[in-house]
Amino acid sequence: MRVQVQRYRPDVDDAPRLVEYEVPWGQDTSVLDALTYIKDHLDPTLAFRWSCRMAICGSCGFMLNGVPQLGCEQFVRDYAPGPLRIEPLENMAVERDLVVDLEPFMSALTSVKPWLIPDPELTEPANRQTPEQMVAYHDYAMCINCLLCYAACPQVSIAADFLGPAAVTAAVRYNRDSRDHGSDQRLPLLDREDGLWSCTFVGACSTACPKGVDPAAAIQQAKAATAASWAAEFILPRRGALR
Repeated sequence: MRVQVQRYRPDVDDAPRLVEYEVPWGQDTSVLDALTYIKDHLDPTLAFRWSCRMAICGSCGFMLNGVPQLGCEQFVRDYAPGPLRIEPLENMAVERDLVVDLEPFMSALTSVKPWLIPDPELTEPANRQTPEQMVAYHDYAMCINCLLCYAACPQVSIAADFLGPAAVTAAVRYNRDSRDHGSDQRLPLLDREDGLWSCTFVGACSTACPKGVDPAAAIQQAKAATAASWAAEFILPRRGALR
């Protein structure tokens, strides 16, 4: 099959270009296999990320014929007779070829404190949790940070400072965890124009997610939580505000 791969070195090239390769394939050849064949047999300078090959690590996200997909999950047969066009994920700066800059996302993810924050009044950790309590956040915990949702989200391309679907979903995942006591720290980070409110609820993030996480629903739940928090503060202000 003819496989067209975007090649681009920002420090050398004036603009990205598509380079075409002839790649042999069978019924079980994944898109990641095709890229590996190109690197091993046709052009060792090709740069792309991959790791687990089982849709767990989230490393091999690409635009395949304009759609954000995991290279390990998609098969070349589904793009026959071709050509198959492979480009880096949209809405992110390209470091080289199919490798994108992850630093902005990592900064956004870290800012929402994606870890359990214990109750400061407890002297001993209390991490017991029932299966029913786990259900409240389980689906959101399935996120593998593949960034397909960022490539699909139209707001990420418009609002550069938008936290984005995966970062907000991570915040909601921990806010809904019965063992966590950090929602008061996270809500102010979410309740900003570049936090939740840039989202226009297009829902493309949920469509693109390979794990069925539904970031769009997480964002709307977070909007409701921040609105409820604001209303409670307005109607029943803290005692300190009355002094």
